Amino acid sequence: MAETIGAPGKEPSQGYQLRVVQEVLLALLAKDASHGYQLRARLQLALGPLAGALNAGHVYVTLTRLEKAGLVSAERVGQIDRPDRKVYELTPEGRERVIAWLDDTSWPKPAPAEFHLKLVAAGAAGLVDPERLVDAQRHALLAELAAAQRAALAEPAGAVAGLLLEGVVLRLQADLRWLEACAQYWTVRRG
Repeated sequence: MAETIGAPGKEPSQGYQLRVVQEVLLALLAKDASHGYQLRARLQLALGPLAGALNAGHVYVTLTRLEKAGLVSAERVGQIDRPDRKVYELTPEGRERVIAWLDDTSWPKPAPAEFHLKLVAAGAAGLVDPERLVDAQRHALLAELAAAQRAALAEPAGAVAGLLLEGVVLRLQADLRWLEACAQYWTVRRG
């Protein structure tokens, strides 16, 4: 996975996911210094069921990278009858980074670009029927949509994670509409 400690900007989607975790951790530290466990718990609360994709070690690895980049500083704090904790806080550079991230209104490039290229290549090479690819992608998105809708319904009313899940549902619905346009295009081309 690409390391994306530098300033926010346009990056491949894989790097975007890592950058988002970095930016969110920095933003969570903007109010109060915290240790890794607190930050991970706050991330899980904000993400709801989507937090399952967040590896526990990912938070600590990211914090170490942010510290090496000079965006956070860390101090060991002693505890009674427990190992010392490492408490992180923003540096002035980290605070500037959070402000820049919050002002950035760009979104990652849409996922359909890669799938579109796959369809065009399949049609040109004749190796796979583009309509079959569209159908397979539609089934995958329908399964994701059903899971996101179930997760959204399971969230308590007014939960912040419910808002995120609503965005996921709407994005999947838009992708399904786009797939319908793809299916119509390739059906006409075949005929």
